[in-house]
Amino acid sequence: MLELRELYKTFNPGTITEKHALNGLSLKLETGDFVTVIGGNGAGKSTMLNAIAGVWPVDSGAILIDGKDVSGLPEHKRASFLGRVFQDPMTGTAADMEIIENLALAARRGQRRTLRWGVKKAEQEEYRELLKILDLGLEERLHAKVGLLSGGQRQALTLLMATLRKPEVLLLDEHTAALDPKTAAKVLDATDRIVTRDNLTTIMITHNMKDAIAHGNRLIMMNEGRIILDIRGEEKTKLTVEDLLHQFEKVSGQAFASDSAILS
Repeated sequence: MLELRELYKTFNPGTITEKHALNGLSLKLETGDFVTVIGGNGAGKSTMLNAIAGVWPVDSGAILIDGKDVSGLPEHKRASFLGRVFQDPMTGTAADMEIIENLALAARRGQRRTLRWGVKKAEQEEYRELLKILDLGLEERLHAKVGLLSGGQRQALTLLMATLRKPEVLLLDEHTAALDPKTAAKVLDATDRIVTRDNLTTIMITHNMKDAIAHGNRLIMMNEGRIILDIRGEEKTKLTVEDLLHQFEKVSGQAFASDSAILS
């Protein structure tokens, strides 16, 4: 479903702030793969997601989604087959609109706009059922303004909106990092259920090694713009944080530098 072929990306080339963000990054995901991504600051995690989303072009290499080369497509054209949730809970929803209106906008993404009646009764019932999976009581607050919701509730709603049209690839960029542990656990639980239910091909960046191990069927670790560890199947289920740190040091020749990822 997703293939990255030898991606290179350098920011500010030829200057003192030159940064090689992606260094020959290659990755292939089958349909339904749920990959968690871990790595220190500057490892290239978010650069990889931005490259897939088309936020900026790569210097060289190719990005294929469902066998089609999308490397030359701008961000707005990729949005029709990608879902994305960012770290900031305030991103991804319209604060001055109701929950039901936000969901209706997400449901109509990529469709031609018409003068039809806004949200039909059948749609309201559909949205009510969808909201139940979040286990946050939002199904009883369809007409509440999104700006009145907590950060966790907004992030959970953003997740639902990003997956409403069953994207070919779902990109989660540390989508629970700004939440308190209890709310983060609820959002991650909803993520697992939605990804499994719809068999979504998913990449989830996380700063938390325990979450990277506990979720998904595959774990990759990045360092200096490339993948240095790719763990899946039974090997992943037996992983511990200590195992992961040992493997990182063995492959990279250095200690893992992010205390927050280890201690979270």
